[in-house]
Amino acid sequence: MLAIALRILISLEIVLYAALAVHLLDASPLGAAGFALVALLAVRLALTLMIYLFAWKRHSPAPPLGPARTLRMIVAEWGAFVANFVVLSPFENLWMGPDRLRPSAERPPLLLVHGYGCSRAAWWWLRRRLEAHGRVVATLNLEPIYADIERYVEPLAQRIDEVLAATGAARLILVGHSMGGLVIRVYLRRYGADKVLRVVTLGTPYGGSELARIGFGVNGHQMVPGNDWLVRLAEEPLHVETTAIYSPHDNYVMPQANLLLAGAKRCVLDGLGHLAMLYSPRVVDALVASLRGTEADPFLIWPCLRKMSKRQSPPSSTTKPRRSMR
Repeated sequence: MLAIALRILISLEIVLYAALAVHLLDASPLGAAGFALVALLAVRLALTLMIYLFAWKRHSPAPPLGPARTLRMIVAEWGAFVANFVVLSPFENLWMGPDRLRPSAERPPLLLVHGYGCSRAAWWWLRRRLEAHGRVVATLNLEPIYADIERYVEPLAQRIDEVLAATGAARLILVGHSMGGLVIRVYLRRYGADKVLRVVTLGTPYGGSELARIGFGVNGHQMVPGNDWLVRLAEEPLHVETTAIYSPHDNYVMPQANLLLAGAKRCVLDGLGHLAMLYSPRVVDALVASLRGTEADPFLIWPCLRKMSKRQSPPSSTTKPRRSMR
């Protein structure tokens, strides 16, 4: 279980850093604790910077952000890393609790599908914001953490049935972050879209990511660009209206052109890191806009980018993507 593994890892780190502070710096117990905390955060910052450097060397052309916005983006991604893997995921039961399901026949419920190496705790912030907009929101855990992506389809199918039974809805909307979007694609290939009204993905690596070459597990290998499994999945037609929300400055999916899915609507949010999407008000605005479009007209092209930089304009299904994001 991810929560237990993370608690063990963090505990070992803290003991190691505190011991180093005592033996090398002759620190007091309070000083050793402070040193351990700083070291814990510094290691996550170093990892964030390393990932951005890796992404920069393999990036697709993207609009320049400038030094100030770049710094804010990196700090926000670092904060998201700490929030997800130090604060939330190790203590999932404390933060999440059961999903608050209630009758929702008129407004389709949402089922949030997390990404690689994460748990349902990744949705803590976004779930609260969507519920504040009057949405019924469900989550699930995909386990084992590093299993074949195909293995996650049955738990997803079971959770879909549970959510529909609890809410009385005929269909629901699936929202997937990162690998979660691929899990949704496999589910639709296997079961079709009878129970799914719409799909929205956040930073899903439809074409894989170079970072997956150093990933763990079968699912990590499946997301390597050119993997046979991934190529076959990319050939699968869209079974339902799909919107891909993504950032041209994503630091986990590289090249960022691999975030595009043929036939899907696109919502581009610049200056966002991969994990920071889970804690971004702009992502909430884009999701809420897409959901309103679903209720009014399932084929509506919705203006998801009202708060975008003026340097960009949202591509629609009738326009070609910018050359910088091909």
